[in-house]
Formats: sequence, C-alpha cells, structure tokens
Amino acid sequence: MNSINKNQPEDTIENLGREEAVKKIKELIEQAETCFFCTEPASGPSGGVRPMTIQQVDDEGNLWVISANDSHVNAEVALDSRVKLYFQGSKHSDYLYLTAEASIHDDKTKIKELWSPFLKVWFTEGENDPRISLLKIVPSFGYYWDNKHGNLVAGVKMMIGTAIGKTLDDSVEGRINI
Repeated sequence: MNSINKNQPEDTIENLGREEAVKKIKELIEQAETCFFCTEPASGPSGGVRPMTIQQVDDEGNLWVISANDSHVNAEVALDSRVKLYFQGSKHSDYLYLTAEASIHDDKTKIKELWSPFLKVWFTEGENDPRISLLKIVPSFGYYWDNKHGNLVAGVKMMIGTAIGKTLDDSVEGRINI
C-alpha cells in the first residue's frame, strides 16, 4: 500500500474484473472524451504522442478511433501495434491509463456508424473521404484513479478532513483487468 493510503481510514483500492472494467472504461472515457495516444515507434514530430478523441467504447471494451490512413499514428501502429492511452476527465478525478494493441481497419459500415459532422474538419470529403481509416484499440491492462461518490462529496470530505486533521478524500483506484 502506498504511503498516502496509510492515513486513509477507508478502503481505497478496488481492482475491477472484466464486466466492471468495461463499465469503468466507458464511464471515464465519456468524462475525458480525449486522451494522449502514445505509439512505440516515434516517427512523427510529436515523439509518438498526440491527443486523440475516442469515438466509441464498444460492449467488449474495445476503443474505436477514426484516423487518417496517411497519418503518423497509422504508420506507427503498422510498425508496432503496442499503444498507451492516458485520460483525464476532470481536475480532481476520472483518470485512466491503458496499455493496448491497436489495429487499422477500413470498415465502411463502422465508419458510417462513428461518423460525426465535426470530423469534416479533417476529412473534407465527408464520411466517404478516401483517407478515413479506423483504429481498433484492444486494452490489455489499465489503472484508474477516481472518487467513490462524485466530486461534490469528495470535496466536502477533503474540507472536513482538513478541518479535523484527518485524511478523508473519498478516492478509489485500482487495476483494470480485461
């Protein structure tokens, strides 16, 4: 147990199995919407790190991203499918880290399902733009940091803890086992 948790009177560790893990991934990604998507081979100017928006988390816990087939991210995934994703949903909670395998797909039905008019900024020809591809990200491990009862309760507990000199922060963290 890490040192900050020694002062915590409540249990703060909650490792999640398959069904709970998928639910937590969906919940945290909905809060964050975007992530830092990191590839192993860093061929682009960002050193393999870039912000990306997750279009969908399916019922199996796979993440779907629309990407350009001529992008650095696609080139790097083609060289090495191992990726890492880092999410932050709010200032004080909703954090998630995932390691995963990514693969490139050209499924027109799935592209149509995930298409949003906002994507036309990058794909000027619309949902039939020849540059559109999909990244399917299959998580293998993750870790999350959150609170048990929402930011309001967590804030109140922290204020009470500060007033009485006791660690009360309503936090919860644990492994995501998929």
